[in-house]
Amino acid sequence: MTADLHLILGGARSGKSRYAEMLAHRQSAPVTYIATAEPKDAEMQVRIAHHRMQRPAHWQTHEVPIALAEALSAVENSFVIVDCLTLWLLNCMEAQRMEAVRAFLEVLPQLRQPVVLVSNEIGMGVVPADPLSRRFVDELGRLHQQVAAMADRVTLMVAGLPVEVKK
Repeated sequence: MTADLHLILGGARSGKSRYAEMLAHRQSAPVTYIATAEPKDAEMQVRIAHHRMQRPAHWQTHEVPIALAEALSAVENSFVIVDCLTLWLLNCMEAQRMEAVRAFLEVLPQLRQPVVLVSNEIGMGVVPADPLSRRFVDELGRLHQQVAAMADRVTLMVAGLPVEVKK
Protein backbone atom coordinates (compact mmCIF):
# COMPACT_ATOMS: atom_id res chain seq x y z
CA MET A 1 0.00 0.00 0.00
CA THR A 2 1.12 3.57 -0.58
CA ALA A 3 2.64 5.55 2.23
CA ASP A 4 -0.68 7.46 2.31
CA LEU A 5 -3.38 7.43 -0.36
CA HIS A 6 -6.01 10.14 0.08
CA LEU A 7 -9.03 10.52 -2.23
CA ILE A 8 -10.72 13.93 -2.15
CA LEU A 9 -14.16 14.08 -3.75
CA GLY A 10 -16.65 16.90 -4.13
CA GLY A 11 -18.80 18.87 -6.50
CA ALA A 12 -17.71 21.71 -8.75
CA ARG A 13 -16.23 24.57 -6.74
CA SER A 14 -16.47 22.63 -3.49
CA GLY A 15 -12.87 23.39 -2.50
CA LYS A 16 -11.28 20.07 -3.53
CA SER A 17 -8.16 21.48 -5.15
CA ARG A 18 -7.70 24.15 -2.48
CA TYR A 19 -7.90 21.48 0.23
CA ALA A 20 -5.40 19.22 -1.56
CA GLU A 21 -3.02 22.15 -1.95
CA MET A 22 -3.42 23.06 1.73
CA LEU A 23 -2.38 19.51 2.64
CA ALA A 24 0.66 19.87 0.37
CA HIS A 25 1.69 23.15 2.02
CA ARG A 26 1.86 21.28 5.36
CA GLN A 27 4.46 18.83 4.02
CA SER A 28 8.19 19.11 4.41
CA ALA A 29 8.73 16.95 1.31
CA PRO A 30 8.89 18.38 -2.20
CA VAL A 31 5.53 18.56 -3.99
CA THR A 32 4.76 17.08 -7.39
CA TYR A 33 1.52 18.25 -8.99
CA ILE A 34 0.12 16.09 -11.77
CA ALA A 35 -2.46 18.03 -13.76
CA THR A 36 -4.73 16.09 -16.10
CA ALA A 37 -6.76 18.85 -17.80
CA GLU A 38 -6.23 19.63 -21.43
CA PRO A 39 -6.78 23.21 -22.70
CA LYS A 40 -9.31 22.23 -25.37
CA ASP A 41 -11.31 25.48 -25.27
CA ALA A 42 -10.96 29.06 -24.06
CA GLU A 43 -12.84 28.47 -20.79
CA MET A 44 -10.61 25.50 -19.90
CA GLN A 45 -7.54 27.54 -20.78
CA VAL A 46 -8.63 30.16 -18.23
CA ARG A 47 -9.25 27.48 -15.55
CA ILE A 48 -5.83 25.93 -16.15
CA ALA A 49 -4.12 29.34 -16.01
CA HIS A 50 -5.89 30.09 -12.71
CA HIS A 51 -4.73 26.78 -11.20
CA ARG A 52 -1.15 27.37 -12.42
CA MET A 53 -1.06 30.82 -10.80
CA GLN A 54 -2.22 29.39 -7.47
CA ARG A 55 0.55 26.81 -7.27
CA PRO A 56 3.92 27.77 -5.78
CA ALA A 57 6.70 28.02 -8.36
CA HIS A 58 8.86 25.48 -6.52
CA TRP A 59 6.26 22.71 -6.95
CA GLN A 60 7.10 20.44 -9.83
CA THR A 61 4.17 20.22 -12.27
CA HIS A 62 3.58 17.52 -14.86
CA GLU A 63 0.72 17.77 -17.34
CA VAL A 64 -0.48 14.23 -17.91
CA PRO A 65 -3.72 13.80 -19.87
CA ILE A 66 -3.64 9.97 -20.07
CA ALA A 67 -0.40 8.24 -18.93
CA LEU A 68 -1.12 8.68 -15.22
CA ALA A 69 0.24 5.29 -14.11
CA GLU A 70 3.56 6.00 -15.77
CA ALA A 71 3.75 9.51 -14.31
CA LEU A 72 3.01 8.27 -10.78
CA SER A 73 5.59 5.49 -11.10
CA ALA A 74 8.26 8.01 -12.09
CA VAL A 75 7.80 10.24 -9.01
CA GLU A 76 10.07 9.59 -6.04
CA ASN A 77 10.46 11.25 -2.63
CA SER A 78 7.64 13.69 -3.16
CA PHE A 79 4.15 14.52 -1.92
CA VAL A 80 1.95 14.01 -4.99
CA ILE A 81 -1.31 15.70 -5.96
CA VAL A 82 -3.27 14.42 -8.96
CA ASP A 83 -5.88 16.94 -10.09
CA CYS A 84 -8.15 15.56 -11.30
CA LEU A 85 -9.33 12.01 -11.96
CA THR A 86 -12.57 13.29 -13.52
CA LEU A 87 -10.89 14.98 -16.47
CA TRP A 88 -8.30 12.22 -16.71
CA LEU A 89 -11.02 9.57 -17.08
CA LEU A 90 -12.78 11.71 -19.71
CA ASN A 91 -9.47 11.98 -21.60
CA CYS A 92 -9.07 8.19 -21.45
CA MET A 93 -12.61 7.61 -22.68
CA GLU A 94 -12.31 10.13 -25.53
CA ALA A 95 -9.01 8.59 -26.66
CA GLN A 96 -10.41 5.06 -26.21
CA ARG A 97 -7.52 4.32 -23.85
CA MET A 98 -9.30 2.52 -21.01
CA GLU A 99 -6.24 0.32 -20.50
CA ALA A 100 -4.75 3.42 -18.87
CA VAL A 101 -7.38 3.09 -16.12
CA ARG A 102 -6.40 -0.51 -15.45
CA ALA A 103 -2.71 0.48 -15.36
CA PHE A 104 -3.49 3.29 -12.90
CA LEU A 105 -5.40 0.96 -10.57
CA GLU A 106 -2.56 -1.57 -10.72
CA VAL A 107 0.15 0.98 -9.88
CA LEU A 108 -1.62 2.62 -6.92
CA PRO A 109 -0.83 -0.13 -4.37
CA GLN A 110 2.84 -0.09 -5.44
CA LEU A 111 3.46 3.60 -4.77
CA ARG A 112 5.64 4.52 -1.80
CA GLN A 113 5.00 8.24 -1.48
CA PRO A 114 1.92 10.12 -0.22
CA VAL A 115 -0.61 10.65 -3.01
CA VAL A 116 -3.69 12.88 -2.97
CA LEU A 117 -6.20 12.21 -5.73
CA VAL A 118 -8.80 14.89 -6.49
CA SER A 119 -12.02 14.03 -8.32
CA ASN A 120 -15.53 15.30 -8.86
CA GLU A 121 -18.40 13.44 -7.22
CA ILE A 122 -20.92 13.60 -10.06
CA GLY A 123 -23.13 10.62 -9.22
CA MET A 124 -25.40 12.36 -6.72
CA GLY A 125 -27.69 14.01 -9.26
CA VAL A 126 -30.23 12.76 -11.73
CA VAL A 127 -29.37 10.00 -14.19
CA PRO A 128 -28.17 11.71 -17.40
CA ALA A 129 -30.49 11.53 -20.41
CA ASP A 130 -27.90 10.51 -23.02
CA PRO A 131 -25.99 7.21 -23.17
CA LEU A 132 -22.49 8.75 -23.32
CA SER A 133 -23.08 10.82 -20.18
CA ARG A 134 -24.55 7.80 -18.38
CA ARG A 135 -21.48 5.76 -19.32
CA PHE A 136 -19.17 8.49 -18.00
CA VAL A 137 -21.07 8.72 -14.69
CA ASP A 138 -20.96 4.93 -14.37
CA GLU A 139 -17.24 4.68 -15.19
CA LEU A 140 -16.32 7.48 -12.79
CA GLY A 141 -18.46 5.96 -10.03
CA ARG A 142 -16.74 2.60 -10.48
CA LEU A 143 -13.32 4.27 -10.48
CA HIS A 144 -14.13 6.13 -7.26
CA GLN A 145 -15.26 2.91 -5.58
CA GLN A 146 -12.07 1.11 -6.55
CA VAL A 147 -9.80 3.96 -5.48
CA ALA A 148 -11.74 4.50 -2.23
CA ALA A 149 -11.32 0.81 -1.37
CA MET A 150 -7.53 1.22 -1.67
CA ALA A 151 -7.35 4.64 -0.04
CA ASP A 152 -6.24 5.24 3.51
CA ARG A 153 -8.47 8.30 3.64
CA VAL A 154 -11.46 9.62 1.70
CA THR A 155 -12.68 13.18 2.15
CA LEU A 156 -15.86 14.68 0.72
CA MET A 157 -15.69 18.45 0.27
CA VAL A 158 -18.97 20.29 0.94
CA ALA A 159 -19.08 24.10 0.63
CA GLY A 160 -15.34 24.30 1.28
CA LEU A 161 -15.52 22.07 4.34
CA PRO A 162 -13.82 18.66 4.49
CA VAL A 163 -16.06 15.82 5.64
CA GLU A 164 -14.09 12.70 6.54
CA VAL A 165 -15.70 9.68 4.87
CA LYS A 166 -12.88 7.20 5.52
CA LYS A 167 -10.08 7.73 7.97
